Amino acid sequence: MRNLLLILSLFVCSAFFSPVMAQESPVFTGAKATKKHYKALYVLNNGEEKRINGCLRNIKNALEDPRLKGKLEVELIVFGDGVAVYNKNNSYEATLKALQAKGVVLAQCENTLRERKIEKSELFDFISFVPSGNGEIIIRQAEGWAIVHP
Repeated sequence: MRNLLLILSLFVCSAFFSPVMAQESPVFTGAKATKKHYKALYVLNNGEEKRINGCLRNIKNALEDPRLKGKLEVELIVFGDGVAVYNKNNSYEATLKALQAKGVVLAQCENTLRERKIEKSELFDFISFVPSGNGEIIIRQAEGWAIVHP
């Protein structure tokens, strides 16, 4: 009987304390942007339309994140099959110009152009060039940039 009374008491106590404990747990709101400045290098080496659109959308979303607004420096490095995003014969010009207007650096690997025999004149004239996409990743990572592979 005594054990039954103890079990019943524990059950009643737990019923009263459970809702209180649940209310006290904090609501997760994500990471806090406590630094004054953030840097992100987005890497695109895939020419599939779905991957390109996803990458460009990810950059736009990061720039619009209220925690990062006005604190984020972004570069898009393109190499390999990703060169398709900068080709004049595609539909990405308006999106790229809009990102560039928000401060995004649009960079293309020159090794890719040389290996694929692509002339710079085939690409948008508002992009920048780096000697090596992999070199850009290595340098930016050493400088503390977040490396994003969407």
